Amino acid sequence: MRLLLVRHAKSDWGKDADDHDRPLSPRGRKAAPEVALYMASREYLPDMVLCSTAQRTRETLDLLLASWRKKPDIRYERSIYLAEWPVLLANLKKAPSRASPLLLVGHNPGIEQLAIALAVPPNDAQERARLQRLTQKFPTAALAVFDFEIASWRNLRPGSGHLFDYVRPKDLAHGRAGDDDE
Repeated sequence: MRLLLVRHAKSDWGKDADDHDRPLSPRGRKAAPEVALYMASREYLPDMVLCSTAQRTRETLDLLLASWRKKPDIRYERSIYLAEWPVLLANLKKAPSRASPLLLVGHNPGIEQLAIALAVPPNDAQERARLQRLTQKFPTAALAVFDFEIASWRNLRPGSGHLFDYVRPKDLAHGRAGDDDE
C-alpha cells in the first residue's frame, strides 16, 4: 500500500480572513503545480484523497488535480484541519483498502509529525538521507511517499512505513518555488 503526504502550499498571510479561510499566496500557486507534475512523472497518482476543509488545502488539491489525467475519489474532512498526527492516523485507518495510493493533504505540525511517526528505521543510506531531510523540515508543498506491507489501511501503525521518496519544491529542477514555513 502506498501513502502520499502533502503539506498545503504556501498561504497568504496578508488577507483579512480567519485561518481556515486563508488562500494560497502567489508562490504557493506556483509550487503546487510543480509538485503535481513531479507526482505525475513518478506515477504517484492517488486513487483517493483525504483533504482538510481549509481554503489553502483545497486550493492546493485543485492545483494538483489540474495536472493529472486520473481523477481520484476525494473526501474533504474537517477533522484533518490543523489535526495532530494521531487524528490524521485515525482518518487514514478509515480509508477503503482499495484506496492505494492514498493522498492526505494537510497542515503542519501534524503532517510532519505523522510522517516521522510512520517511518521505519531506514534500511539504506538513501532512505536515511530522505528521512533526515524530512525531520529537519517539512515545508509547504512538500511530498512524502511511504510504502507499507499491509493489506488494509486499518492495519496502519507507527513505525511501519518505508520512506520511498521525499521532495520539496526547492528540490525540483524545473523551479525554485521556495519552502518557507508558515
